[in-house]
Amino acid sequence: MSLKDQITEDMKTAMRAKDSERLGTIRLLQAAMKQKEVDERITLDDATVVAIVDKLIKQRKDSITAFEGAGRQDLADKEKAEMAVLQAYLPERMSEGEVAAAVKAIVAEVGAAGPGDMGKVMGVVKTRLAGKADMGQVSAAVKAALAG
Repeated sequence: MSLKDQITEDMKTAMRAKDSERLGTIRLLQAAMKQKEVDERITLDDATVVAIVDKLIKQRKDSITAFEGAGRQDLADKEKAEMAVLQAYLPERMSEGEVAAAVKAIVAEVGAAGPGDMGKVMGVVKTRLAGKADMGQVSAAVKAALAG
């Protein structure tokens, strides 16, 4: 079953269970997926769905930071609940050690040396590790690998 089909099934389950918070989050995800399909006239594969989920999670993280900074814990809690629902659709994440090892291999493969090559390395890293690792963590690992 594709990830897109799984999301549709989860929406139906949430409807039957009258789980309004989960249902709202899944509908939000489906709207983002439909928007991408319509805008680009494509049929989404699992990798694209994971990229959309990643983007929505990043938006939630930014919102949580902003809401907590403004003293709106109620809104921050709502965003955290949505983020938890969305994270269920992401594949298992790589550990920090695995990310560092993968980045070192890519740096050696590309022949990068020094911080000036960060863009070249990040281009390759993004295609290989998208959806498998947190890109903030990946970026830090690339900086560390190029600095040392």
